[in-house]
Amino acid sequence: MDDSPGLIALAKMIDHSLLHPTMTDEEIVAGCTLAKHYAVATACVKPYAIPLARSVLDGSGVGICAVIAFPHGNSTTAIKIKEAEEAVLGGAGEIDMVVNVGRVLGGDWDEVSAEIGAVNGVVTGHHALLKVIFENDYLEDAHIVRLCELCAEWNVAFVKTSTGYGFVKQPDGMYAYKGATDHHLRLMRRHCPAHVAIKAAGGVRTLDDVLRVRRLGVSRIGATATESILEEARRRGFLP
Repeated sequence: MDDSPGLIALAKMIDHSLLHPTMTDEEIVAGCTLAKHYAVATACVKPYAIPLARSVLDGSGVGICAVIAFPHGNSTTAIKIKEAEEAVLGGAGEIDMVVNVGRVLGGDWDEVSAEIGAVNGVVTGHHALLKVIFENDYLEDAHIVRLCELCAEWNVAFVKTSTGYGFVKQPDGMYAYKGATDHHLRLMRRHCPAHVAIKAAGGVRTLDDVLRVRRLGVSRIGATATESILEEARRRGFLP
């Protein structure tokens, strides 16, 4: 994509999300092709789709991000480690792992910390980076603060707000989620040191959304609306 430095930098904030459970292989290949065209940071795929992503993206400069224990985080630590290792050995340079939300809510911080450390160790040991997904819709502020502290202690590369699939049952029986709220992004930025980056996912759908969360300290977003975001930036003559 031959564009202004500002537009290129904006594209490199985006992990193009290809995670919906109904996506076919054909749709994943098309999504990776779009990610390549716009030269985003990564295409974010389910682990089985890493070879598909490589078939499109190898040599393009667009990375592969794989999710593990997605979307509920309930795998054992041993399985998370194995899944992460297989993903990085298969070609994923970034891993997005969901915490064990039940243990977070139960205050089992030693177990939560040990799991983050173990997965981060295997990922960084293979020269990849880890993003830890909190699933903020399920959490209170105190849980988010403690997770930020633990991720900082383990030198995790990114903390991430949401999977985009963390639906919470509402009083009327329907399910909904908020995703990356301004309040939670401010809280995460305030309680993470500078070396821990913030990824916003869930509800970041427009250029103005991206610019807003960037002002709050976000350096990466997960998005399905990549094309519309970047085409809007181009129409508006986006500058740094």
